[in-house]
Amino acid sequence: MDALLNQWLWRQEYWLPPGVTWEDMKETEDVRYPQPRDLIFGVPCAFILTALRFLFERFVALPLSRKLGIREKYKRKPSVKPVLEEFYAKNGKHPSEIEVRYLSAECKMQIRQVEHWFRCRRNKDRPSVTKKFCEASWRFTMYLISFLTGFALLINKPWFWDQQEFWTDYPYQPLESSLYGYYMLQLGFYSSMLITLAFDIKRKDVKEQTVHHFATIFLITFSYCANYIRAGTLVMLLHDAADYFLELAKMCNYSKWKKTCNVLFIIFALVFCITRLFLLPTRIIYSTYYSSMIRFQPFFGYYFFNALLMTLQVLHIFWAYMILKMIYRFTFTGTVGNDVRSDVEESEESGQDNNRALETETRTGYLTSNNNSVSRKTVDSGVANIHNGHLKTN
Repeated sequence: MDALLNQWLWRQEYWLPPGVTWEDMKETEDVRYPQPRDLIFGVPCAFILTALRFLFERFVALPLSRKLGIREKYKRKPSVKPVLEEFYAKNGKHPSEIEVRYLSAECKMQIRQVEHWFRCRRNKDRPSVTKKFCEASWRFTMYLISFLTGFALLINKPWFWDQQEFWTDYPYQPLESSLYGYYMLQLGFYSSMLITLAFDIKRKDVKEQTVHHFATIFLITFSYCANYIRAGTLVMLLHDAADYFLELAKMCNYSKWKKTCNVLFIIFALVFCITRLFLLPTRIIYSTYYSSMIRFQPFFGYYFFNALLMTLQVLHIFWAYMILKMIYRFTFTGTVGNDVRSDVEESEESGQDNNRALETETRTGYLTSNNNSVSRKTVDSGVANIHNGHLKTN
C-alpha cells in the first residue's frame, strides 16, 4: 500500500518544485517540515467538532434563542390525504395546473383545497427558525474563533504585509506548531461541515456550498503537503474575515432585530468585497500565479493550487451577485429581507392570491370546469399522465 501511494499519490513531481525530493523535506532534530501523514489528525478533529456542534446547539444556542424571544410560527398541519402525499413524495412539491385539477378530481376536493394542502405540506418540511438560529450561532462562533486565531498568529508574520515573502527560501520553510494547529482547526471545521451537510438547512446554493467545501479541503490539504503554508494561512484568514458578520446578521434577523441585521449585512458586504474580490485576487492569487515563478518553474502543484484558488474566486463572484441582489432590495425597500438562498414560508395570503388568479382564469375560459368540478377532458389527460408515469394513484 505504501509503495502504491508513493507511486501514484505522493510522487514528488506532483507536490514539490523541480529539483526537490521528499528526502530534502524530511524532519530533523532542528527543523520540522510539513508531512502528508500529519493531515490524519484532521479526521478526529472533524468528528470532535461535529460532536461539539450538537452539544453547542443543544446547551448554548437553543437556550440563547429562547432568551432572545424566538418563537415558532404555528404551522397548520395538512389533512391526511394518501393520494396527495404519494404525489408529493414521488412527483414533487409543486404540481402543475393540470396535475392540481386532476388531483382535485381524484380526491374529490376543490382546487383551492388541493393548493392549500400543498402549501401546508411544504411549510411542514421547512426548517424552524430555532434550527436556523442554532446553525447560524455555531457557524458564527467557529468563524469568529478561526478569524481571531488566524489574525493573532499572522499579524506579526512578514508575509501578512508583503506577499512576496511567500516564496522566501521556499520550499525550505520550517513549520511552526502554532500554524499546524491552525491548519488542523480549519481542516476539521470544513470537514465537519461536509459531514453534517445532509442534516443542515437546504439552501438554494447547496451545490455551490458543496463545491466550496471540497475546494477548501483540497486547498488546505494540498497547500500543507506542498508547504504552501504561508499562502494557505492568509487565504483562510481572508475567508473568515467576512463570514462571521454574515452569521451574526442572520442571528439578528431571526431575533427580529431588523436594524442591527441590516447594519451587519452592509458591513459583511463591504468586508466580503474587499477581502474576496480585491485582496484575494490582487495580493494572493497574483503572488501564487506570477511571483512564485521567480523561485521555481511551474509544476503540477503550481497549476493545481492556482486552479483551486480560481474555483473559489468563481464562487465568490457568484455569491457577490447574490449579495448585490440583497443590497438592491435593501436600497429600494429599506430592509434586507430574507436570505435569497433560503426558501420562504408561504403565507395564507399568497394562497388566497393564487386562488383569486385561478378563479379569474376560470371566468376567462382557461378552465372549463364548473362549480370546481373537472371536465372529462381533464380527467382523460390525468389518466394519460398515469400511464406515462407522471402520476401514480391507487
